[in-house]
Amino acid sequence: MPPASSFQPPPKPAPDLHAWLRTPLGQRVYALERRLAAEALAQVFGWQMLQIGVWGDEDGLIGEGRTQRRCMLAWHGAHASDAPALIRSRTDALAIASDSVDAVMLPHTLEYEPEPHEILREVERILSGEGHLIVFGFRPLSLWGMRHGFAKQGFPPGLERMISEGRLRDWLKLLGFEVVDARRYLFTRPWGTTPPAPHSVFERIGPQIWPAFAGGYMVKARKRVYALTPIRPRWRLRPKVVGGLIEPTTHG
Repeated sequence: MPPASSFQPPPKPAPDLHAWLRTPLGQRVYALERRLAAEALAQVFGWQMLQIGVWGDEDGLIGEGRTQRRCMLAWHGAHASDAPALIRSRTDALAIASDSVDAVMLPHTLEYEPEPHEILREVERILSGEGHLIVFGFRPLSLWGMRHGFAKQGFPPGLERMISEGRLRDWLKLLGFEVVDARRYLFTRPWGTTPPAPHSVFERIGPQIWPAFAGGYMVKARKRVYALTPIRPRWRLRPKVVGGLIEPTTHG
């Protein structure tokens, strides 16, 4: 952990984000992600699940998880005053024991924090072997990415950057994760006040017909633990006997 004198707290996300999540467009995004999160967590079991970063309701994304315990972590609960985090900790130096969490949810957390690499390293540290990581993100090469590029304060409000799915996969591979599932969603324009319903025909057929037009993605990865296979020593063979005599050798 860096010394206290050199530590700079991360900037707080814009408070307008939570107001945006209550708009029809924000509610559509959140409803889609709740459905995808429930599907991704259907086969995730264990003792402890952790969501890093507040996004929407306090336990809306991990509420249907099948682990024994579920909690949320955020930087001093600064993401929202109406959805306080149960754990307050630095996201780049998590106050969580190593190898103690069975699943981690990152709902756009990497896009709001200044050091996404440090968060992923910490997630790899706290996840137990074969533990799962679920990441939600917006696609830069989409209408949503264009809207974010032209917005002065980012879009959705306070968003610092958009990380492509390919770059995220590269980061996960370097940390020893294996991607086990990936979904694309959000086939709607990032403006307007009356977007289609979350279960509209666009969301049903969009991933098969025009996946390149998706505004968001979900990646589910697993922390792989490779067991070391011991190499058995080769025993020196006894010299063969031919016709009652030992075979000649080239050694002096």
